[in-house]
Amino acid sequence: MRRKLLFLCTGNSCRSQMAEGWANKLLNSTTDAFSAGIEPCTLNALAVKVMREAGVDISHHKSKSLESLGHTQFDLVVTVCEQAARRCPVPPVGTKVIHAPFDDPPTLAKHAPNEEAALEHYRRVRDEIKAFVLGLRGQPAFTHADGPVC
Repeated sequence: MRRKLLFLCTGNSCRSQMAEGWANKLLNSTTDAFSAGIEPCTLNALAVKVMREAGVDISHHKSKSLESLGHTQFDLVVTVCEQAARRCPVPPVGTKVIHAPFDDPPTLAKHAPNEEAALEHYRRVRDEIKAFVLGLRGQPAFTHADGPVC
């Protein structure tokens, strides 16, 4: 049975989108990955660019709300930012929820002198998210509610 994994962020524009992309590439034989935002906005172009550099195309992704995913039952919900962790809705019993905060590339890149300097922030966070997702690969199942809950 395929596991369902949700990455939840504030805007579903950058970190959660990168995580969904990595999970669908690296865990695709066992897992269906999704992402959503508490307050969805537009997909971040620099996130798309750095993911493409790493061989993952997220250009077709759309920023989504949690409600737009309907009644999908997730085995694991991963909040990737503080606001999503604070505002995470109570999941159904048996759903494991963990908080894996990542720096926000747009915030870090806000004062970068040029695009290349900005992209370094995106690349670092992209690679941190990849390492996190790779760590999920060895997890036996997401169904044990032993992690922190929102």
